[in-house]
Amino acid sequence: MDTLCGDEFAPELTYLNTSKTGLLPRRAVAAIQALAEEKAAGRATGGDTGFEVVDAARASFGRLVGVSEGRVAVGSSVAVHTAVIAASLPPGAEVLVPEGEFSSLVNPFVVRDELRTRYVPLEKLAQSIRPDTALVAFSAVQSADGRSADLAAVREAAAAHGARTLVDTTQSAGWLPLNAGTFDYTVTAGYKFLLCPHGTAFLTVTEEAQRELRPIHAGWVAGEDPWVSTYGPIGELAHSARRFDEPMAFLAYHGAEQSLALLEKVGIEALHTHGTALADRFRAGLGRLGLPPVDSDSVVVAVPGLGHREPDLRAAGVDVSVRAGNLRVSFHLYNSAADVDRALDVLAG
Repeated sequence: MDTLCGDEFAPELTYLNTSKTGLLPRRAVAAIQALAEEKAAGRATGGDTGFEVVDAARASFGRLVGVSEGRVAVGSSVAVHTAVIAASLPPGAEVLVPEGEFSSLVNPFVVRDELRTRYVPLEKLAQSIRPDTALVAFSAVQSADGRSADLAAVREAAAAHGARTLVDTTQSAGWLPLNAGTFDYTVTAGYKFLLCPHGTAFLTVTEEAQRELRPIHAGWVAGEDPWVSTYGPIGELAHSARRFDEPMAFLAYHGAEQSLALLEKVGIEALHTHGTALADRFRAGLGRLGLPPVDSDSVVVAVPGLGHREPDLRAAGVDVSVRAGNLRVSFHLYNSAADVDRALDVLAG
């Protein structure tokens, strides 16, 4: 992994901020630059220059999260994908979400006044599902503090009450082994732990849930054959989850294809082992400094009330985030034990 990272990444500082934005590997940068140069020269001017690349990224993402490419739709953001799900719920439906959940997963439901959105603590999510709950929407790993949801408990409780499940895997896909097919929907922004450019996002939908989802923004690319769907009403929408595609940004997906291939090469299990070991090392160091972190088993580590130390870390060349008052640090394949110790040294000073 050290050799691979040396070939693909070139951070100029101690970068511990993948929860905000993942670093682009060199192969992704090269792919984007190559397409941009082709477009500048007039050699790549139409949509026909990118569909194969998009489908390769779609298939690669599917393999990373354990579903077939036929269950994956592509787009630009979590909010857009979530809005499709929100628009498909009947009036009066209850949506259950954790308190403090990321806004892109919450607001598409809130703006539909005829839906009922209910908030509960994350640790009480499974036990709060009721017979009238239509959908449970939550992140596998919380953005603000790195806490992990009890995926199995929520899935089991939702099934018992006939509720659909929507899981945001933005802070987990790319390091956490996950079978997305065990949930009705998952949404994932690509620019964090998937190391993709901004403007890439993925929606997974079970075959059963696809029958209930309305393709409200279906354009010509969502046709079964896009090239016969360019004028007038689309005669035949794609038979797969591709009918929920948002028209894609080819430059971004040229980079995404390369980034996802790199993650596949490394393997999710190896990424999980590497990232959680670094996070555990950081938590242990924080304990020795008398700075107890939020209890979590993820690669995202948050320390309540320590956000004021972010300027000190930044001045020392350590890039981290502040979220909800927490100092937030996150680890991925390009990080090492030396990065952990560097951050701890600054916090001890």
